[in-house]
Amino acid sequence: MCPELKHALDEIDAATAGMTDQELGWRPEGKWSTGDILEHLALAFSGTIKGAQMALDKNSPRKREPTFKERLRAMVVADLGYYPRGRTSPEMVKPRGIPPREAFNSIRKNLMAMDELIGACEQRFGGKTRLLAHPVLGPITAKQWRRFHRIHTCHHMRQIRGLREQMRSAAASA
Repeated sequence: MCPELKHALDEIDAATAGMTDQELGWRPEGKWSTGDILEHLALAFSGTIKGAQMALDKNSPRKREPTFKERLRAMVVADLGYYPRGRTSPEMVKPRGIPPREAFNSIRKNLMAMDELIGACEQRFGGKTRLLAHPVLGPITAKQWRRFHRIHTCHHMRQIRGLREQMRSAAASA
């Protein structure tokens, strides 16, 4: 596995270590649970898998050039490593309510499959080629895709650590 995505997997393992099914499903009012966050990431990885597989099947990467705004967003997130807080998740990667343990199990499988397919695209189309379009960042390269997924995952693992703290506080005050 490439170092960027290995780092993402290590972050997932560290943030969720020892969590029970009940803890994976716990949520503050109006917020996502750890299971929801993991499902969101699994869906994000799955979307990249589908896009990369389509590019390989058609033997053709993205169909358009990024807009100026997309280039700027890609630079901020995938090149500089800053992930803005408070963004609304695109509909296609919003949690749909699968059981938390199922989300937990599918995330690892999807991450490994995505790593393999991004690598295959990079090998076929070259490292500087924009492979497929991200819904917010536009068409980005394999390197940018890996970096996006690492940064995005780390952002959500901070949220999971926060949820674990909230669970501890709620249990202590109960």
